[in-house]
Amino acid sequence: MARKPRLDLPGYAQHIIQRGNNRQVCFVSEEDFSMYAHHLHRASQKYSVDIHAWVFMTNHVHLLVTPNTAGAISKMMQSVGRSYVRYFNYVYQRTGTLWEGRFKSCLLDTERYLLECYRYIELNPVRAGMVTEPSQYKWSSYCVNGLGKESKLASPHGLYLKLGENSKERRQAYRELFRYQLDDAMVEDIRAVTQKGLVLGRDDFVDQVEKLTARSLVVRDAGRPKKNKNVLCPH
Repeated sequence: MARKPRLDLPGYAQHIIQRGNNRQVCFVSEEDFSMYAHHLHRASQKYSVDIHAWVFMTNHVHLLVTPNTAGAISKMMQSVGRSYVRYFNYVYQRTGTLWEGRFKSCLLDTERYLLECYRYIELNPVRAGMVTEPSQYKWSSYCVNGLGKESKLASPHGLYLKLGENSKERRQAYRELFRYQLDDAMVEDIRAVTQKGLVLGRDDFVDQVEKLTARSLVVRDAGRPKKNKNVLCPH
């Protein structure tokens, strides 16, 4: 059975997951993480993809991006995949594939779910029990978006820029978003929709995507996020 083409709309944010084949380790050393970031930056510049948030875990990667041209995300991920696999195989004297087939992705209703996806991505190391606060994990964008660390990889989304009048206000407002844990239902919604390559959004947004793509989309109902009283990382 032929695979359905990806939902591909320039200017619309997408969440991406790229996993290691059979969930095998893709990053062994600090140099590996750094090399992946290097290739990702080069590919994002070449194919005109804005990267808003990321986290590089031991056996998978999450990205929040906006493509500026049709097909840009697929070209970027193919380029990164090939370049990094060549590096990884050479360093570790191995052959064969590293990634689990095609990467997974979903379109996001920006006004409703973009900032939730920022949180979902940057809280990944916390959910995995690797750290207690997102600022403690080096290979994510939290320290860029929340603390002002410089990174040539980051391109702030317009909605992020609306969090404050200046960079200090934006960072403070962004950190406030992380005072509460992400609702479990929201976590499951993001995972499920990304796995299926669909749309995470309100009915009117889904209707809009259907008209633009001329495709009928069956979408899992997204839960309404609720603030959890458990403080995660006060600032």
